[in-house]
Amino acid sequence: MSKPFDIELFLVGVLTGSQATQKRHLHQAKIIQAEIEVRWQRETPWSWQRKHLAWFLEHHLRQRSNATRYYYLLTVRLLVRRLETSWVFKS
Repeated sequence: MSKPFDIELFLVGVLTGSQATQKRHLHQAKIIQAEIEVRWQRETPWSWQRKHLAWFLEHHLRQRSNATRYYYLLTVRLLVRRLETSWVFKS
């Protein structure tokens, strides 16, 4: 039995800002990870493709407010920075 992927350890190198901001990013990253795992059975960010994050932003957050979508976009940008990819998402 393997240990679950630790998204907090994954993001620790790119998290900046206040403790509240870091906590929000970690909470949102865990939600993103869980939704992608349910939809595509991709547990770790290393196995994600751009389409997985685009799906989350476009479809999973469809009924959310603009402010909520913006904060999730910031978290996605941190994930992309940590993955060292050049993926760009609309705001």
